[in-house]
Amino acid sequence: MADLAIVILAAGKGTRMLSSKQKILHDVGGRPMVSHVFEAADQVADLPPHLIVGPGDHSLQDLFGDRATYAVQDRRLGTGHATMTAAPALEGRSRQVLVTYADMPLLRPETMSALAELQRTSSAAVAMLSVTGDPSSAFGRLVRDDEGQVLEIVEVAEARQRPDGETILAIRELNAGVYCFDAPWLWSNLDKLPLRQARSGQEYYLTDMVGLAVEQGRRVEALAVEDADECLGAGTRAEMVLVEKAFRRRANERWLSAGVTIVDPDATYIDQTVTIGRDTVIWPGTYLQGQSTIGENCVLGPNAVIRDATLGDDCVIEQAIVERSELIGATIVPPFSHLVDIKKD
Repeated sequence: MADLAIVILAAGKGTRMLSSKQKILHDVGGRPMVSHVFEAADQVADLPPHLIVGPGDHSLQDLFGDRATYAVQDRRLGTGHATMTAAPALEGRSRQVLVTYADMPLLRPETMSALAELQRTSSAAVAMLSVTGDPSSAFGRLVRDDEGQVLEIVEVAEARQRPDGETILAIRELNAGVYCFDAPWLWSNLDKLPLRQARSGQEYYLTDMVGLAVEQGRRVEALAVEDADECLGAGTRAEMVLVEKAFRRRANERWLSAGVTIVDPDATYIDQTVTIGRDTVIWPGTYLQGQSTIGENCVLGPNAVIRDATLGDDCVIEQAIVERSELIGATIVPPFSHLVDIKKD
């Protein structure tokens, strides 16, 4: 039996994106946002990540192939129901089950590992991620007793209907929506979830597993995430902007710490798939995209675009576009040039 299985909930339509394609296929950091979640899960799980997909949707199978396993959620009846669809493939195959969302591309594999470790060492029925946020947040509130033990998760709409609603809404510890369960307990209790009224109809909420555990006298643990960006989800175009900015901050911090000079990080755009040699200087308005490899001591920008290109050491590219090309070391590209290898079209 494996230790950890990871379920990625990816069946949502994402209608608020007002897009012809599924929201999780929109790019963040140069890749579909679901790819970031998948790669993080793949580093941590002992089994191939298990994706919950919508009926008739083969886009994720096309993207990941046999690197993942899949289950179809025929009816979209909430996160609890989506998790139920994973039971035929996963029940009895792992000691732990971690459930996360496909639209959280900033969640780190280290955080997934820490959550699984907390569940394992504490023998909790449920271990969950929490994040400190603003009282105006739409995230559910984490309610604790006087001893600090987790009692329940209360959604905002529910809190507004309760006599203690103002007190609950003032709580700043929020539910991040990522859980690690004791697997046997999860599979034996999912069918106890109540059917709740939601905006789009009746649904089973995975958050109610916390209340079930407490009712049974089982332990519930919460792991506070220090980097709130990890808990950002992208359900609208406006939220996509916030996620992309956070992704860019993370990428730029990585390269700054690796010996790359970025003159203005707020005006520099580096995809996750790019590699950069040390002592390269990047001026504002520069975009490094796709499968690009940048050598050492290069000077890029201002206003340069490098896309799916390989640059040797000491190259200089200012106000120019280089794509699908390979440049030897010490190449200088004149301003207002557009270099492209048409053989790669």
